[in-house]
Amino acid sequence: MSDRIKILLSTEGTYPFHQGGVSTWCETLVNKMDMVDFVIYSITANPFITQKFGLPEHAEMHTVPLWGTEEPKEHLNIPFKQIYLPKKSTSDGTVRERFIPLFVELIDEIVSEVKNPRRFGNLLVELYNYFQEHDYKLSFKSEATWEIYKELILRLAADKRHRLSEPDVYGLVQSLGWVYRFLNIVNTPIPDTHVTHSTAAAFCGIPCVIAKIRNKTPFMLTEHGVYLREQYLALSKRPYSSFLTTFLIRFVKSLTTTNYAFADQVSPVCEYNTRWETRFGVPVDRVKVIYNGIDPNVFVEAPPSTNEVLTVVMVARIDPLKDVLTFLQAAALVRDAFPAVKFVVYGSVSVQGYYDQCIELWEQLHLQDTFIFAGHTSNMAAAYHSGDIIALTSISEAFPYSVIEAMMTGKPVVATDVGGVTEALGDAGLIATPRKPEEVAAGILKLLNNAELRDMLGKEARQRALNFFTLNKMIDLHLKSYVKLAVRAEERMPILRRVDTLAAQKLLLDKGMALMTCQLYREAIAQFRAALKERPNSPYTPVILTELSKAHNHLGEYDEAFQELEKVTAILQVLDRGAREIA
Repeated sequence: MSDRIKILLSTEGTYPFHQGGVSTWCETLVNKMDMVDFVIYSITANPFITQKFGLPEHAEMHTVPLWGTEEPKEHLNIPFKQIYLPKKSTSDGTVRERFIPLFVELIDEIVSEVKNPRRFGNLLVELYNYFQEHDYKLSFKSEATWEIYKELILRLAADKRHRLSEPDVYGLVQSLGWVYRFLNIVNTPIPDTHVTHSTAAAFCGIPCVIAKIRNKTPFMLTEHGVYLREQYLALSKRPYSSFLTTFLIRFVKSLTTTNYAFADQVSPVCEYNTRWETRFGVPVDRVKVIYNGIDPNVFVEAPPSTNEVLTVVMVARIDPLKDVLTFLQAAALVRDAFPAVKFVVYGSVSVQGYYDQCIELWEQLHLQDTFIFAGHTSNMAAAYHSGDIIALTSISEAFPYSVIEAMMTGKPVVATDVGGVTEALGDAGLIATPRKPEEVAAGILKLLNNAELRDMLGKEARQRALNFFTLNKMIDLHLKSYVKLAVRAEERMPILRRVDTLAAQKLLLDKGMALMTCQLYREAIAQFRAALKERPNSPYTPVILTELSKAHNHLGEYDEAFQELEKVTAILQVLDRGAREIA
C-alpha cells in the first residue's frame, strides 16, 4: 500500500462475500476510486464463506468472523505469543478487578431503554484497550462473569421501570452469547487510516467509533437502509422470547445511536432516510445525501422490445423484504385481466423457507405457465432488457439499484412506495402501496394496455437517471467527502480562519463546481486556479486540488490530474505529521 489517502471501509454481511445492492455499491466504490487505498474490514457470520468479489491492487482485507471459531483470535494473522501472553495475564483477579466493572456498565447500557451513546462508545474503547492486554475468551467465559451477568439481568428484570421480561435460563445463555460473539469486533486490532467509513449504523460501525475516540480518525457513515428499522421488521418474524427480542433490539439501538453520535458525516443514499437520522439526534449540518450511481455504459438503453408476449420483470433476491408473495398475487390479478402476459423474477434464493412459501402460492394460483423463477443472473442489463415493464414490490428499501438500473435502460417501472423509491422515480414511473397486490396489478395493467405510455415513461426514466444517478457523480461526491474529512481542515488549521479571503475563495470554488456540472471543464479549471491564487494554503485547498484533478481527468489530461492528486497527498502527509507532533 502507498502513502495515498487510506480509507477503512467497514462492512457487515455484505462485500466482498455476498452479492446484493450494498455489495454492488462497495465494489463500485473500491474499484472505481483507484486514487484511494482501501482497507476492507469485513464482518462475517463465519470464516468459511466464499469470497464473491475480487479486490483490486489498491485494497487489502481484514476479515472478522463472529461465529465458527473456537479461539476468538483465530482470524488474526499474528504470532502465537500474541495469543499466549494475554491468556497468561488474565487471572480471576484481573477479570474481577478490570473486566467485570466494564462488563456491568456495558450490559446496563445495552438493556437501558434510554440510550447514552457517548457512554456506550467510551465503553467500547475501554474494552478494546483491555483486550489489547488480556484474553477475550477467558474474560467473557469466566464463572465470575456469568454470575454477575445472571444477577444483573434478573435484578433489572425485577424492576418494572426497565420494562424487561424475566428470562429463562436459555434466554440468559443466548443473550450473553450474543454479546460474546458480536463484540469479538473489539478484540480485533483496527488498522490506522486517514478516514473510516461504515456501510451501516450497525456492528460494522464499532471499529469506526473506536478509531474516532482513540485516534480522532474522522468517521463517515453511509446508510443504505435504516438499520434499526430493518431489525425491527426482522425481529417481528423471529420466534424469540419477549426478553430476547427486547434485549437484541436494545443492543442494536445502542449501536445505531452510537454510530450517529460519533459520525462526522452521515450520508444516507436518499432523503427518506434522513427522517430517522435526525430523529435520533444527528444534526442536519452533518447529514449529506449521496445517491447511488450506476454506469450508463453498462446499463445502456434497451433496444425496442421483440417479445412476442409482453413481459414483466423483477430483479430481486427471494427474500421477505422483497415481498415476492405480493408480486405473485399481483401477477394472478393481471393474468386474469390480460392473459397474454409473462412474469419473470431474476434473483437468488436468500431465505429458503420464504422461497418455499412462494412456490406454494405459485402452485395455488396456477401460475406455472405465466410466472418464472429464473434464478440469479450475472448480466443485469440483459435482465432489464428482457422485460417490457420492470416491477419491484419491496416492503423496505433504501435507494434500490434495481429501480435506477431499470431507469437507466429506459424501462418503465412500477414499484412500491418504500424508502427512496419515489425520490428515484419522480414522475417517471408508477407507485403502489406496499403489500397491496391490487395496486401493483393496476399499475402493471395500465402500462400493458398503453404502449405509448410505456415508451414515454421509459424515456423519461432514462433521462432522469442520466441527470441524477450516474456513477461519476457518486464517485465525485465520495472522493470529495474523503478529502474533506481526511484533511480535517477546521480542526487542524485554526490559524488560517480568516473570513474575508475564505469567502472569496469559496465563491470561486462554487463557480468552478457549477461549471463542472455543465461539463465546462476548461472554464472550471480557470475558476479553481483563481481560487488557489486567492489563498494558496487554506482549508479549502485540498478540495480545490481534487476538483482540479477531476477536471483534468475529464479532459484526458492525465498527467496534470495525477500531479494535483499528488499535491493533496503531500498536504495530508504534512498535516498528519503535525497532528502526531502535537499529540
